[in-house]
Amino acid sequence: MGGAGIEYTNMARVQMQISQITLDLADNASRVGLASNLAATQIRETDMNDVLAGARLQGNGLGLTTNGRVTISSLEMVQQSYDTVPVQRIHWQRCIGLKSGSGYASSYGTTSATAGTDATVANAGTTMATGMGDTGYKVNAPTGAGVMFVEVNYTYQPFFGTMFVANKLMHNSASFVVRDLRDYSQIYNPSPAATRMTCDKYTS
Repeated sequence: MGGAGIEYTNMARVQMQISQITLDLADNASRVGLASNLAATQIRETDMNDVLAGARLQGNGLGLTTNGRVTISSLEMVQQSYDTVPVQRIHWQRCIGLKSGSGYASSYGTTSATAGTDATVANAGTTMATGMGDTGYKVNAPTGAGVMFVEVNYTYQPFFGTMFVANKLMHNSASFVVRDLRDYSQIYNPSPAATRMTCDKYTS
């Protein structure tokens, strides 16, 4: 009985920690960018790399990026230069973590590795007319703005093997409206170019 109590208590602690990492990542991603008094804030690959690195460090004790997968989606309701009206879409996604396949990839929508890398219709992303999230709890971006939508999928590592619990898959999501006047035309990558943490890569 004592071992079961330790296991269930630890599982609850880990679930709370994963939830906090998810919230922090969405919050941080909603704030970053190259700010200017003369132009809208540009979001850059290095900004996304920094917030993902923060999540990795925050989850080091759990082996978050070894035992899980983190996905950031830029859900935007914006009229791009090639649109005639505002369109809600996943404009781009960035990921970290070694896990792949069912249960680890985004449950709510995906887009291509090149989406958002320039301001062309070819890389416009994936239309998401009804938003992202579970049925009845979907998140939609405000018109003319964006939401940073984060998903964390993590396989719990039990203290006592499978004696009391199996390797339970924990799923958390969180979203924050972008806090500043952001340039939504693309995700920039100025020289020296940073590695794009696109979702076709599996890194820890």
